[in-house]
Amino acid sequence: MLSLTCKTAIKAVIYLASKFESGEKSGIKEIAEFIDASEHTVGKMLQTLVKAEVINSAKGPTGGFFITGKQKNQAIIKIIDAVDGKNVFEECGLGLSKCSATHQCPIHNDYKVVRDKFKTLCQQKKVSDLCDTVNDGLAYLVG
Repeated sequence: MLSLTCKTAIKAVIYLASKFESGEKSGIKEIAEFIDASEHTVGKMLQTLVKAEVINSAKGPTGGFFITGKQKNQAIIKIIDAVDGKNVFEECGLGLSKCSATHQCPIHNDYKVVRDKFKTLCQQKKVSDLCDTVNDGLAYLVG
């Protein structure tokens, strides 16, 4: 359902949120290493997130990427909207372009239930909710 870039974006934002209390800014290389992703992918994706105001960046010797308190409390769906777009929760489970309630793929009804529940989860869960479990050692960002 979510693209690899979108999953990487969510991990990057969670990582930045984990740095919120210390006020540290992070560079592309640091973020890419921590979440085990390509620097190129992370760099492009971070610029997309800055443009969508999901995260911030500062230039110069003390610059880098960071997140504000307001951004830490934003819903995960804002990251998904910025990277994959608003239609990601309307897509067919089999990737068919013409799947609909009147022209269904074989898994349409079952997949719609899962997709709708996942959308609700993404609307309700905040970056801070996911960050807290990582900071407490109850969840991880790398396999």
